[in-house]
Formats: sequence, C-alpha cells, structure tokens
Amino acid sequence: MENLEKIRYLILDVDGTMTDGGVYLDSRGAEMKKFSIKDGAGILLARRAGIESVILTGRESQCVRKRAEELAIPLVFQGVKDKRAFLLEFLETNEILPQEAAYMGDDLNDLEAMQCVGLAVCPQDAAKQVKAYCPIVLSARGGEGAVREFVEMILEKRGIQYEGLAL
Repeated sequence: MENLEKIRYLILDVDGTMTDGGVYLDSRGAEMKKFSIKDGAGILLARRAGIESVILTGRESQCVRKRAEELAIPLVFQGVKDKRAFLLEFLETNEILPQEAAYMGDDLNDLEAMQCVGLAVCPQDAAKQVKAYCPIVLSARGGEGAVREFVEMILEKRGIQYEGLAL
C-alpha cells in the first residue's frame, strides 16, 4: 500500500477493466462499448491529483478513441500486441520509474505488463491468474467503477480529500 503514494501514471487496459468486457455490435456491425461514468470521474479526479492516465489496449476501437477524447486522455495506445515490450519502452522513453506507475488489467495478456510497474491491480472479475498476481484486487468489477475505486484508494492513502476536487 505504500506504493500508492508514488504513483504518477495509471496504465489502463480497456476491455474488462474500463468496460465490462463485452463487445456490442449493432445491426450494421458497428462496435459499441459500455464505459462507467464513475470510472470517468475517477480518471478526472486522478488528473486533478497529479496522476496521468494512460490507455494501453490490444484492440483497436473508435469507441476507445472517443472515450479518451471525452476524458482528455492524450496517451492512448491501441492495437498493442506485446504490452510488456511497449510498456518497458514507454517507461524508459518518458523517464518514468516503475514504482511511479500502476497497471490495471484483467486478463492473461496483461500479466507480463503488470510485472513492469511498481503496482498491479485488477477488478474483482479478473482472470484467476491475474487475481493471484495482483496485491490489490478491487471489490468492483471491470466497467463498474473499478478504476474509480482504485483512484479513491490512492487519494485516501495520500490524504487528499477527493470530495472537494471539482470534476
């Protein structure tokens, strides 16, 4: 839990973390995703507390691009097949120490990336192997406030009254 005070970057997987993991298709085949407003508010709270959010996902989706725009997240990386290699390069290029980054993911393709950062965290409904690895398993499920729960945990550990932070 002492690692929470050092976090400056929150690396977020999308499907199963920022969403419920479902991929919805309309009658024309257009993809839709359900994002939690609570998680969006958590990302805004994190930014106001000096924590930058980074989206790192293996899939490409216009929905993700749109949600990132709504939340003013400039660091969005889609279609990343080797998250570990990408994350190692990202940390080095941006001179980010591993202990300054937390990674939130839910499935097996997140495990190696989780090993590159100071803190790994997952939603309640993450794969059992991910839950076994993460020192913090949240009570919320992916896409249902897990990101917000983690941000509040960080802010509480730092003694920041997030109730007073304007969204």
